[in-house]
Amino acid sequence: MYTPFDLSNRGIVITGGNGGIGLGMARALLAAGARVAIWGSNPDKTLRAKGELAAACGEPERVHAFVCDVGDEAQVDATFAASADALGGRIDACFANAGVGGGAAPLVEMSLEEFRRVQRINVEGVFLTFRAAARHMAAHGRGGSLVATASTAAIEGAARNSHYGASKGAVTSFVRALAVELARHRIRVNSILPGWIVTDMTERSVHNEKFAGAVLPRIPARRWGDIDDFGGIAVYLASDAAAYATGEQFVIDGGYTKF
Repeated sequence: MYTPFDLSNRGIVITGGNGGIGLGMARALLAAGARVAIWGSNPDKTLRAKGELAAACGEPERVHAFVCDVGDEAQVDATFAASADALGGRIDACFANAGVGGGAAPLVEMSLEEFRRVQRINVEGVFLTFRAAARHMAAHGRGGSLVATASTAAIEGAARNSHYGASKGAVTSFVRALAVELARHRIRVNSILPGWIVTDMTERSVHNEKFAGAVLPRIPARRWGDIDDFGGIAVYLASDAAAYATGEQFVIDGGYTKF
Protein backbone atom coordinates (compact mmCIF):
# COMPACT_ATOMS: atom_id res chain seq x y z
CA MET A 1 0.00 0.00 0.00
CA TYR A 2 1.35 3.43 -0.98
CA THR A 3 0.91 5.73 2.03
CA PRO A 4 3.61 8.44 1.89
CA PHE A 5 1.02 11.17 2.47
CA ASP A 6 -0.05 9.73 5.82
CA LEU A 7 0.96 12.24 8.50
CA SER A 8 -0.28 10.29 11.50
CA ASN A 9 1.68 11.16 14.65
CA ARG A 10 3.60 13.95 12.88
CA GLY A 11 3.86 17.20 14.82
CA ILE A 12 3.54 20.35 12.72
CA VAL A 13 3.80 24.07 13.52
CA ILE A 14 2.12 26.68 11.30
CA THR A 15 2.73 30.35 11.99
CA GLY A 16 -0.13 32.52 10.83
CA GLY A 17 -2.26 29.39 11.02
CA ASN A 18 -5.26 31.24 12.40
CA GLY A 19 -6.42 32.51 9.01
CA GLY A 20 -5.80 32.74 5.29
CA ILE A 21 -3.43 30.31 3.62
CA GLY A 22 -2.16 29.03 6.97
CA LEU A 23 -5.66 27.99 8.00
CA GLY A 24 -6.14 26.16 4.71
CA MET A 25 -2.87 24.34 5.27
CA ALA A 26 -3.84 23.42 8.82
CA ARG A 27 -7.15 21.91 7.69
CA ALA A 28 -5.42 19.66 5.16
CA LEU A 29 -2.60 18.64 7.49
CA LEU A 30 -5.09 17.63 10.15
CA ALA A 31 -7.12 15.69 7.59
CA ALA A 32 -3.92 13.79 6.72
CA GLY A 33 -3.54 12.77 10.37
CA ALA A 34 -1.06 15.31 11.72
CA ARG A 35 -1.06 16.98 15.11
CA VAL A 36 -0.93 20.73 14.56
CA ALA A 37 0.05 23.82 16.52
CA ILE A 38 -1.15 27.06 14.97
CA TRP A 39 0.34 30.43 15.91
CA GLY A 40 -1.29 33.81 15.54
CA SER A 41 -0.79 37.31 16.87
CA ASN A 42 -4.50 37.99 17.44
CA PRO A 43 -5.75 36.05 20.50
CA ASP A 44 -9.45 36.03 19.59
CA LYS A 45 -8.84 35.05 15.96
CA THR A 46 -6.44 32.33 17.03
CA LEU A 47 -8.92 30.87 19.53
CA ARG A 48 -11.68 30.87 16.91
CA ALA A 49 -9.43 29.11 14.42
CA LYS A 50 -8.54 26.45 16.97
CA GLY A 51 -12.23 25.77 17.56
CA GLU A 52 -12.96 25.59 13.84
CA LEU A 53 -10.10 23.19 13.20
CA ALA A 54 -10.96 21.00 16.17
CA ALA A 55 -14.57 20.72 15.02
CA ALA A 56 -13.54 19.92 11.46
CA CYS A 57 -11.14 17.12 12.35
CA GLY A 58 -13.27 15.73 15.18
CA GLU A 59 -10.23 15.20 17.40
CA PRO A 60 -9.63 18.40 19.39
CA GLU A 61 -6.62 16.88 21.14
CA ARG A 62 -4.72 17.11 17.83
CA VAL A 63 -5.13 20.91 17.63
CA HIS A 64 -3.15 23.41 19.69
CA ALA A 65 -3.00 27.18 19.44
CA PHE A 66 -0.53 29.79 20.64
CA VAL A 67 -0.38 33.57 20.53
CA CYS A 68 2.98 34.77 19.25
CA ASP A 69 4.54 37.79 17.58
CA VAL A 70 6.97 36.13 15.16
CA GLY A 71 9.09 39.26 15.03
CA ASP A 72 9.94 38.92 18.72
CA GLU A 73 12.89 36.60 19.38
CA ALA A 74 11.98 35.68 22.95
CA GLN A 75 8.36 34.97 22.03
CA VAL A 76 9.32 32.73 19.11
CA ASP A 77 11.74 30.65 21.14
CA ALA A 78 9.30 30.29 24.04
CA THR A 79 6.34 29.48 21.79
CA PHE A 80 8.30 26.92 19.81
CA ALA A 81 9.29 25.16 23.05
CA ALA A 82 5.66 25.21 24.22
CA SER A 83 4.51 23.87 20.85
CA ALA A 84 7.02 21.03 21.04
CA ASP A 85 5.73 20.10 24.50
CA ALA A 86 2.11 20.21 23.30
CA LEU A 87 2.97 18.02 20.31
CA GLY A 88 4.61 15.33 22.41
CA GLY A 89 8.16 16.59 22.03
CA ARG A 90 8.22 16.05 18.27
CA ILE A 91 7.97 18.63 15.49
CA ASP A 92 8.45 17.13 12.06
CA ALA A 93 7.50 20.11 9.91
CA CYS A 94 7.35 23.84 10.39
CA PHE A 95 5.51 26.25 8.10
CA ALA A 96 6.71 29.86 8.43
CA ASN A 97 3.56 31.33 6.98
CA ALA A 98 2.91 34.48 9.05
CA GLY A 99 3.23 37.66 7.04
CA VAL A 100 2.04 41.22 6.61
CA GLY A 101 1.12 43.17 3.50
CA GLY A 102 2.91 46.22 2.24
CA GLY A 103 0.14 48.52 1.09
CA ALA A 104 0.59 50.80 -1.90
CA ALA A 105 3.39 53.21 -1.08
CA PRO A 106 5.67 54.47 -3.87
CA LEU A 107 9.36 54.27 -3.08
CA VAL A 108 9.86 58.05 -3.01
CA GLU A 109 7.24 58.39 -0.27
CA MET A 110 8.08 55.28 1.76
CA SER A 111 9.47 55.76 5.24
CA LEU A 112 12.22 53.61 6.70
CA GLU A 113 9.81 52.69 9.48
CA GLU A 114 7.32 51.29 6.95
CA PHE A 115 10.04 49.35 5.13
CA ARG A 116 11.24 47.84 8.42
CA ARG A 117 7.70 46.99 9.55
CA VAL A 118 7.35 44.57 6.66
CA GLN A 119 10.84 43.07 6.96
CA ARG A 120 10.37 42.49 10.71
CA ILE A 121 7.58 39.97 10.16
CA ASN A 122 8.17 38.70 6.63
CA VAL A 123 11.95 38.22 6.88
CA GLU A 124 13.00 38.29 10.53
CA GLY A 125 9.93 36.26 11.49
CA VAL A 126 10.92 33.50 9.07
CA PHE A 127 14.52 33.60 10.32
CA LEU A 128 13.49 33.30 13.98
CA THR A 129 10.93 30.57 13.29
CA PHE A 130 13.26 28.49 11.13
CA ARG A 131 16.16 28.90 13.54
CA ALA A 132 14.07 27.50 16.40
CA ALA A 133 12.78 24.67 14.22
CA ALA A 134 16.24 23.78 12.85
CA ARG A 135 17.71 23.65 16.34
CA HIS A 136 14.93 21.29 17.44
CA MET A 137 15.16 19.04 14.37
CA ALA A 138 18.95 18.84 14.38
CA ALA A 139 19.01 18.02 18.08
CA HIS A 140 16.51 15.17 17.68
CA GLY A 141 18.22 13.74 14.61
CA ARG A 142 15.05 12.78 12.75
CA GLY A 143 15.26 15.42 10.05
CA GLY A 144 12.21 17.37 9.04
CA SER A 145 10.65 19.85 6.66
CA LEU A 146 10.76 23.64 6.75
CA VAL A 147 8.40 25.54 4.44
CA ALA A 148 8.19 29.31 3.98
CA THR A 149 5.27 31.12 2.42
CA ALA A 150 6.74 33.66 0.02
CA SER A 151 4.82 35.25 -2.89
CA THR A 152 4.90 35.67 -6.64
CA ALA A 153 6.00 39.21 -5.70
CA ALA A 154 9.40 37.58 -5.17
CA ILE A 155 9.75 36.88 -8.90
CA GLU A 156 7.73 39.72 -10.42
CA GLY A 157 8.02 43.49 -10.21
CA ALA A 158 5.82 44.51 -7.27
CA ALA A 159 5.26 48.17 -8.17
CA ARG A 160 4.21 50.35 -5.23
CA ASN A 161 4.82 47.31 -3.06
CA SER A 162 8.60 47.13 -3.28
CA HIS A 163 9.19 46.49 0.42
CA TYR A 164 6.84 43.50 0.29
CA GLY A 165 8.51 42.17 -2.86
CA ALA A 166 11.91 42.64 -1.25
CA SER A 167 10.82 40.69 1.82
CA LYS A 168 9.54 37.75 -0.21
CA GLY A 169 12.59 37.72 -2.47
CA ALA A 170 14.74 37.55 0.65
CA VAL A 171 12.72 34.57 1.89
CA THR A 172 13.27 32.58 -1.31
CA SER A 173 17.03 33.23 -1.18
CA PHE A 174 17.10 32.30 2.51
CA VAL A 175 15.31 29.04 1.72
CA ARG A 176 17.80 28.06 -0.99
CA ALA A 177 20.73 28.71 1.35
CA LEU A 178 19.18 26.70 4.17
CA ALA A 179 18.38 23.80 1.84
CA VAL A 180 22.11 23.40 1.24
CA GLU A 181 23.19 24.10 4.82
CA LEU A 182 20.67 21.86 6.58
CA ALA A 183 20.70 18.87 4.22
CA ARG A 184 23.34 17.18 6.41
CA HIS A 185 20.70 17.08 9.15
CA ARG A 186 18.12 15.60 6.75
CA ILE A 187 16.13 18.83 6.96
CA ARG A 188 14.41 19.86 3.72
CA VAL A 189 13.67 23.54 3.08
CA ASN A 190 11.26 24.82 0.42
CA SER A 191 9.13 27.86 -0.33
CA ILE A 192 5.60 28.33 -1.63
CA LEU A 193 4.83 31.31 -3.85
CA PRO A 194 1.10 32.10 -3.86
CA GLY A 195 -0.44 34.26 -6.54
CA TRP A 196 -3.67 36.19 -6.01
CA ILE A 197 -5.49 34.38 -3.21
CA VAL A 198 -8.64 35.54 -1.43
CA THR A 199 -7.54 36.32 2.14
CA ASP A 200 -7.99 39.17 4.61
CA MET A 201 -4.77 40.67 3.22
CA THR A 202 -6.03 40.77 -0.38
CA GLU A 203 -9.73 41.37 0.23
CA ARG A 204 -9.67 45.04 -0.77
CA SER A 205 -7.84 44.31 -4.02
CA VAL A 206 -9.81 41.30 -5.24
CA HIS A 207 -13.11 43.06 -4.62
CA ASN A 208 -12.01 46.19 -6.46
CA GLU A 209 -13.74 46.18 -9.86
CA LYS A 210 -10.93 47.95 -11.68
CA PHE A 211 -8.27 45.69 -10.17
CA ALA A 212 -10.23 42.52 -10.88
CA GLY A 213 -10.83 43.61 -14.46
CA ALA A 214 -7.09 44.02 -14.99
CA VAL A 215 -5.84 40.94 -13.14
CA LEU A 216 -8.40 38.14 -13.58
CA PRO A 217 -7.95 37.99 -17.38
CA ARG A 218 -4.24 37.33 -16.73
CA ILE A 219 -5.00 34.24 -14.64
CA PRO A 220 -5.41 31.22 -16.96
CA ALA A 221 -7.48 29.44 -14.29
CA ARG A 222 -9.89 32.42 -14.48
CA ARG A 223 -10.48 32.62 -10.75
CA TRP A 224 -8.87 33.87 -7.58
CA GLY A 225 -7.07 31.30 -5.51
CA ASP A 226 -8.68 29.86 -2.39
CA ILE A 227 -6.93 29.05 0.88
CA ASP A 228 -7.77 25.38 0.43
CA ASP A 229 -5.75 25.37 -2.80
CA PHE A 230 -2.70 25.14 -0.50
CA GLY A 231 -3.73 22.02 1.36
CA GLY A 232 -2.22 19.62 -1.15
CA ILE A 233 1.18 21.28 -1.34
CA ALA A 234 1.32 21.53 2.46
CA VAL A 235 0.64 17.82 2.90
CA TYR A 236 3.13 16.95 0.17
CA LEU A 237 5.96 19.01 1.62
CA ALA A 238 5.34 17.70 5.14
CA SER A 239 5.24 14.09 3.96
CA ASP A 240 7.67 11.38 2.94
CA ALA A 241 6.54 11.88 -0.65
CA ALA A 242 8.74 14.99 -0.72
CA ALA A 243 11.80 13.27 0.74
CA TYR A 244 14.02 14.35 -2.18
CA ALA A 245 12.55 17.81 -2.74
CA THR A 246 14.54 20.67 -1.23
CA GLY A 247 15.53 24.21 -2.15
CA GLU A 248 12.55 24.58 -4.49
CA GLN A 249 10.01 27.32 -5.17
CA PHE A 250 6.49 25.96 -5.61
CA VAL A 251 4.42 28.54 -7.47
CA ILE A 252 0.67 28.19 -6.80
CA ASP A 253 -0.97 30.93 -8.85
CA GLY A 254 -3.44 29.47 -11.36
CA GLY A 255 -0.88 30.11 -14.10
CA TYR A 256 -0.67 33.86 -13.46
CA THR A 257 3.11 34.13 -13.80
CA LYS A 258 3.10 32.07 -17.00
CA PHE A 259 0.73 34.28 -19.00
